[in-house]
Amino acid sequence: MAIDFDSLRKLKEESQRRFSSYKEQTTKSESFERKEDTRFWTPEVDKDGNGYAVIRFLDAPAGEDSPWVRVWSHGFKGPTGKWYIENSLTTLGQQDPVSEFNSKLWNTGTEANKEIVRRQKRKLAYISNILVVSDSKHPENNGKVFLFRYGKKIYDKIKDAMSPPEGFEDETPMNPFDFWSGANFKLKIRKVEGYRNYDKSEFETPSAIGDDDRIKEIWEQEHKLMEFLDPKNFKSYDELKKNLERVLAIDAAVTSATATTTTVDDDTIDYEAEAKKAVKPSTTKPAVLAKPVIAEDDSDLATFTKLANDDDDDPF
Repeated sequence: MAIDFDSLRKLKEESQRRFSSYKEQTTKSESFERKEDTRFWTPEVDKDGNGYAVIRFLDAPAGEDSPWVRVWSHGFKGPTGKWYIENSLTTLGQQDPVSEFNSKLWNTGTEANKEIVRRQKRKLAYISNILVVSDSKHPENNGKVFLFRYGKKIYDKIKDAMSPPEGFEDETPMNPFDFWSGANFKLKIRKVEGYRNYDKSEFETPSAIGDDDRIKEIWEQEHKLMEFLDPKNFKSYDELKKNLERVLAIDAAVTSATATTTTVDDDTIDYEAEAKKAVKPSTTKPAVLAKPVIAEDDSDLATFTKLANDDDDDPF
């Protein structure tokens, strides 16, 4: 339901209701193909891979009910040297050719095929509005509202703030998105084993983001989130299937893939930069694994569907 600012202000007294709604959404499942978009803020790291900034996650924009959206995508390089970087139709609850292809491979039961599935699995990303409180690398961003794309590690920090682990009496549930009782987030980036690590990141002590006039100003600058779930931003099933066949150097009749597929990991990789790299196509004809044996009953499909929708460790 759409709300105006006066209604939003009144919701301060009803924050527990909205807080409970947000907590409920954290139990549900969705990646976003990152593109050049000036609305997005990206933290900058130094030559050692370290970075620091302070941001504030913002409440739902006007006319929307959630402070984040979740989008699934696939990002991997095939034996041809070409990249497959696409939003997954599973985000919209539709059939997706990569998920179907991975399902067939998984159902063969062979470890080699399962490894391919893990390398081609879908990735989950979250998108929220944030206020950049402090960005020492780019101080011109301070005080501005941006979109922020983040992965499961940061999402888990948000979820833990909402539902702290039991047994810690000094930790009180907090709604990080609340303008009045939320908290700044200290984003600490380190390079660990070649990948970005956010384990040191943490929320500060809860405090209002500003007075009501400042809150209204910030809220009115927020970007719409639901557009990232608009079907027009997703390619059709046939387009995705054609691209998949091109990347894996297979035709429509082939139902297996090669063991040389290279993975692209979640939010630690700049998809666009990787896709633009000049990669020479392989001159070696891809090896084709044994044709999968697909079970006729629905039990295998049900098993795959359950696994494919597992937020914590999605293998597909």
